[in-house]
Amino acid sequence: MARKEHHIVPNPNGGWDVKRENADRSSGHFDTKEEAIREGREISRNQGTEFVIHNMDGRISESDSHGNDPYPPKG
Repeated sequence: MARKEHHIVPNPNGGWDVKRENADRSSGHFDTKEEAIREGREISRNQGTEFVIHNMDGRISESDSHGNDPYPPKG
């Protein structure tokens, strides 16, 4: 089962986007990364998805699970 994800990614024209995986359009565009993270986290919680935050270079900086994590921590 593939996990559902929302990503915070830099927009090539400036600012930051919240995008659902495999989506053509963003769920929201924001001037700052902090705004995108705040709104993206709320969207992810509401939809029960994984939340993945990227740096400007595209590398993942952090992630949170807001859904059915296929690999939950033990203990």
